[in-house]
Amino acid sequence: MQTDRPFVMSIAGFDPSGGAGVLADIKTFERLSVQGLSVLTAITLQTEDSFQKLQWLPIEEVVEAVETLLNRYTVRCVKIGIVPSAVFLSEIVKTIRSKDENLPIVWDTVLKSSSGRTFFSIENPSLLSETLSEINLITPNQPEFEFLSEMGVLNNLQTAVYQKGGHRTEKGEDILHIDRQKIRFLPSQTDCPPKHGSGCVLSSAITSYLAKGYDLENACRYAKIFIEKFLNSHPSLLGNYNF
Repeated sequence: MQTDRPFVMSIAGFDPSGGAGVLADIKTFERLSVQGLSVLTAITLQTEDSFQKLQWLPIEEVVEAVETLLNRYTVRCVKIGIVPSAVFLSEIVKTIRSKDENLPIVWDTVLKSSSGRTFFSIENPSLLSETLSEINLITPNQPEFEFLSEMGVLNNLQTAVYQKGGHRTEKGEDILHIDRQKIRFLPSQTDCPPKHGSGCVLSSAITSYLAKGYDLENACRYAKIFIEKFLNSHPSLLGNYNF
C-alpha cells in the first residue's frame, strides 16, 4: 500500500461529463497530492449544461462500500456529495462515526443541480440537525444557506459552515462560520468564468487540505485560492487542472 499521500474519500454521485461528482473530486484529490477513494451514491446522466436522469444507489450498498474502504485504508478526511435525504445522509455519517469518531467529514450540501433538478428532500429537519452535529463542515451556496436557515437546521449549530459567495451580492466573498466567528475570504477577482461542478471542486479541495494537516481556517483559505485558479482555467463550463 502506498504511504506517501494521505487517503481521502469521496461519497458522491457519478457525472459522465466529468465536471462534477466523484470524477471531479478524484481529479481535485490528484491535483492536490492526496490519494482518492470513492463511493457512489447516485448515477446521473448529464452534461455540463443539462441534466437528464438520476438513479440513486441503495443505501445498503453505499454503507457496505464505505465500511469496506474504511476497514482497509487509514482515511484522513471524508467528503460527502449528493444524497437524497436526511435518512440517507444519517446512515452514511453513522457508518463513518462507528469506525472513527474523530474523522473529519465535509458535506457539500447539494440540494439542487445548477439546472434546477432537486436532489435533497428535507422531510425530517430534526434528523438533519442531529446528523449535522456529527459533521465538521458544510459548504452551502447562498440559496442553500438561506433555505437551511429558514428550515431552522442552522440554529445553534456547532458545525462549521462555509457560505459560498457565488450567488451573493458581494460576489465571490465567502464566509466561514466557525466558533461564532465570521471569517471572510475575499476574491482576488469577481469576474471568474462559472464552472460546472465548482462546488464539488471546492469541497474536495478543503477535504484535501484537511487531510494534509491544515486547520479548518487555512484549509478553506487555500481551497479558495485553488477554486479561483480552477474557475480561470478555461472559459467553458468544464474547467481543467493545468494550473
